[in-house]
Amino acid sequence: MIRFLFRPNYAQKLSLLATLPLIVACFAIAALVAFQSRSMADREIRVLEHQLIEAKKAELRNYVTQARNGFMHVYGPAGLDDQEAKKRVTQMLSAMIYGKDGFFFVYDYDGNNLVSPRQTEFINRNWSGLSDSNGVPVVDRFIEIARQGAGWHSFMWEKPSTGEEAQMIAYVVGLQDWRWAIGTGVFIDDVIASIASSRAEVEQRVRHTFLYIGAITLVALLLVFTSGMVLNIRERRLADAKLKELTQRVFDAQEEERGRVARELHDSISQLLVGVRYALETVKHRIAGGDYDRVQPPLDKGVGGLATAISEVRRISRDLRPGVLDDLGLGPALKALTDDFAARTGIETEFTTVVFRNRLDQESKIALYRVAQEALMNIERHSGATRVTMDLRGHANGATMRITDNGVGLPSEQSRSGPGIGLRNMQERMEQLDGSLRILSSRPASPNASAPAGGGTVIEARLPLSHLLPPGDESQTPRQPEPGTR
Repeated sequence: MIRFLFRPNYAQKLSLLATLPLIVACFAIAALVAFQSRSMADREIRVLEHQLIEAKKAELRNYVTQARNGFMHVYGPAGLDDQEAKKRVTQMLSAMIYGKDGFFFVYDYDGNNLVSPRQTEFINRNWSGLSDSNGVPVVDRFIEIARQGAGWHSFMWEKPSTGEEAQMIAYVVGLQDWRWAIGTGVFIDDVIASIASSRAEVEQRVRHTFLYIGAITLVALLLVFTSGMVLNIRERRLADAKLKELTQRVFDAQEEERGRVARELHDSISQLLVGVRYALETVKHRIAGGDYDRVQPPLDKGVGGLATAISEVRRISRDLRPGVLDDLGLGPALKALTDDFAARTGIETEFTTVVFRNRLDQESKIALYRVAQEALMNIERHSGATRVTMDLRGHANGATMRITDNGVGLPSEQSRSGPGIGLRNMQERMEQLDGSLRILSSRPASPNASAPAGGGTVIEARLPLSHLLPPGDESQTPRQPEPGTR
């Protein structure tokens, strides 16, 4: 269904061919940039998070070390059940508060809270089995860490200044003689907020990158579209101009051919028929006057004129479409063409060929025949040559026809202005068949030839091997082949 709704023309296909790779490349670049940006930002954020947390841990360890140094002179000499010493230590730890939320806590190994200056409701109550909102054990983990000596623990805890839960990291040490777990914690919600802000900033940069790449892609697409439209309009105008030129050339060629046929009919057929008419009228008058003895000469003259007119009609018909080309093939047709050319112009003409193992297709035969016809016409009109040779042969790369004369060659003004319409027609006929036409300068065919010092002209037409039919293909085989003329 989509195929029927959208059928792009040639210009649209070119535009799609130019824009689709650009769009795909831009999307790929955007995806790669986003992936690399996120990966790099994640690494940087993880490093930042690790550094901030390590700084908090170092701070906590320093607090605990200072607190321990502060009560060590009491704890050191005290006995296991020295209640007075324990009371003094709890008083000292209760007084150690810092910041808005910093405090020290103390639990015995049974889970009883002994110190909690900012949350006094916890004091003298057993909190064994207490867990945070995520199910992470809190007090039991404190005791476990204290039994091992010292360590870290992260959990959710109510923030004294706001009454809301926040992530806390605590550092706990154990007083093994008194079976106490002493520690302090710091809330890292500021760290989490900073990390979240950094991630949001990264996402914003990625979005901005996408927007920038999208804007660049849009500008590039607009440039491609605009340049494509300009080129399309320019090429269309050039194509229209070339089409008009080609159409005019076709009209000119048609008019030239019509004029040639009209001139030949007027100059030859018309004059011959007028002569036949006068001869027949003479015969009529002489018969009417009873002068029968003088009837035979004008009658013979009229019959001869009719024979000549018939020959001229056949020649004109052969020039328009030679029947021998269809009946016998290209070789006999070119042989007849050169023989007629030599008889009509008096120019010495030689035609040679080699037997084709493969045969030319119909389009190639017509093209080579028309090239030869146009070349002989140009030689007759412009070259002043006294000798012409034409050679046709097949070879491993295709077929070649070579026409050489000892005339004056191409005029210099034609070389400057480009080939005339006849030469252009010859070139276009060969190009349509993927062949080539070369026009070269050459010296006269023999030292005794009466050509000017400027030398003659060589026209070489080549056809590729693809236009030669295999021996078994009889679809375009001439009906009556002659040896050496194919």
